[in-house]
Amino acid sequence: MSEKPILVMKFGGTSVATLDRIARASKRVAREVANGYNVIVVVSAMAGRTNELVGWVEETSPLYDAREYDAVVSSGENVTAGLMALRLQEMDIPARSWQGWQVPVKTTGVHSAARIREIPDANIRAKFAEGMQVAVVAGFQGVADDNRITTLGRGGSDTTAVAFAAAFGAERCDIYTDVDGVYTTDPRIEDKARKLDRIAFEEMLELASLGAKVLQTRSVELAMRYKVKLRVLSSFEEYDPEAGTLVCDEEEIVESKAVSGVAYSRDEAKMTLISVADRPGIAAAIFGPLAEAGVNVDMIVQNISEEGRTDMTFSCPVGQVARAEQAVNAAREAGHINFRELVADKDVAKVSIVGIGMRSQTGIAAKMFEVLAREGINIKVITTSEIKISVLIDRKYMELAVQALHDAFELEKA
Repeated sequence: MSEKPILVMKFGGTSVATLDRIARASKRVAREVANGYNVIVVVSAMAGRTNELVGWVEETSPLYDAREYDAVVSSGENVTAGLMALRLQEMDIPARSWQGWQVPVKTTGVHSAARIREIPDANIRAKFAEGMQVAVVAGFQGVADDNRITTLGRGGSDTTAVAFAAAFGAERCDIYTDVDGVYTTDPRIEDKARKLDRIAFEEMLELASLGAKVLQTRSVELAMRYKVKLRVLSSFEEYDPEAGTLVCDEEEIVESKAVSGVAYSRDEAKMTLISVADRPGIAAAIFGPLAEAGVNVDMIVQNISEEGRTDMTFSCPVGQVARAEQAVNAAREAGHINFRELVADKDVAKVSIVGIGMRSQTGIAAKMFEVLAREGINIKVITTSEIKISVLIDRKYMELAVQALHDAFELEKA
């Protein structure tokens, strides 16, 4: 008897927030079993549970041991996996829960930010061969070489799901969440935002990294590398086989608009080192310590040098400003860099337009800048790539910028 095709289904925290929602999700799984699939279900912790567990850890031990942090916070997914397996069994579907170490999901040993190295498929395939139809896997977790539990960082269940789809050669990976797909921008800001039927991996990767919260960036990277078809859809909508947004290869999209979406990130900060010595190696001397301190630097601009001095500007998440200041000041005290002043502007936002159609169409940047100028919005920093243009602006203009750009590029039209 030939093996059944495998489908991966991932349910986020809001989709399994209560026993009723777990039951609803289980019915969706049962439908796919009836369609002839063996199903690997990846679950998050019930909504709010991870935050509660993190709070308990921090209250117990402010300077906590990261290994014990992982042991505590990974337990939320274990509970969900067990409950869903029980619900499926009550529906007469052979199901079994799997924790990360049982698969095993082999990861690096960087606690709370581990990366998946390998997912051997032998254990789960053996159980499928014995008649198990659903493997309910606890997302977000794995096991390091020393047999300690690890976690993958926030949103890690998306990465778990895509990694399983790649490891098992799944037909598709369905990501069930509280939104019904990927939109041209956030519908809470622009009521004319349109749901996309398809979006290219590269576009989704840019949107995810630029602030869109639909998918974790690492999960999109994995999907693009291993050509895993991703479908984003709502667990609260009625069943529709054509629902959601398919994230796929660029070749599967017949004709692309120049701009597919507008993304934003509200919590940005702009930091400027004023009057830095302009010499070979100065960028490495600044950004090396920032990287070691775990500061996520994004946009970088260096001004024209004058009399051997220059200004260096970069952006980072506003929550990392204190860490960035500490790293840069420590580098100055150690004599690695010298500058007159470090100025932090915590009241900025990043707005970006994204589209694979930019590769073949000209004038997109000019149009974006004209739109913002017409609205009286001053641009502080600009960065570009082949398929995106990002600007840093005053935060108070963020929503206006998103709406104006969405209108200008007519993203409400299919």
